[in-house]
Amino acid sequence: MTATVMKINLARRERQVLEGLADGRTLARVASDLTVKTGTATGYLRHARTKLYGASETEAALAIAYATEAITLPEPLDPEGLDLSAGQRDLVPLIARGMSVTEIGTELKRPLDVIRSDSQQLLRNLDAKNRVHAVTRLWQYRMLTADQVIAWLR
Repeated sequence: MTATVMKINLARRERQVLEGLADGRTLARVASDLTVKTGTATGYLRHARTKLYGASETEAALAIAYATEAITLPEPLDPEGLDLSAGQRDLVPLIARGMSVTEIGTELKRPLDVIRSDSQQLLRNLDAKNRVHAVTRLWQYRMLTADQVIAWLR
């Protein structure tokens, strides 16, 4: 990690919930795997997001957790065969920040149907199950870095 940030210590269950979501599982599935109620897992996630610079969206919380090494970094993947359009690449930091389709459309000044289409294609190209899982895949393909994430926090 090249940028300097404060070490964030997540409780064991907070870390387990984030790591489960990072794998592309739903919150209900993560709760079941941890043998807790979904509401309990939601509470752990809420506490984790608060500790992770008050991230309002799970995608951003996960990106911050990786950047601060609050959870285990995923194994890197070779980006060699990854072929993303310019439109898909533009979405990378915005999805990782947890922005909605509407917010992304406004930010990039593009029609929502184009944003939706590029988002769906990005998830397919990354072989990601959902947007949270996409953050993990972006990290694995080194399209998202600690320096980028820490820059958002400043």
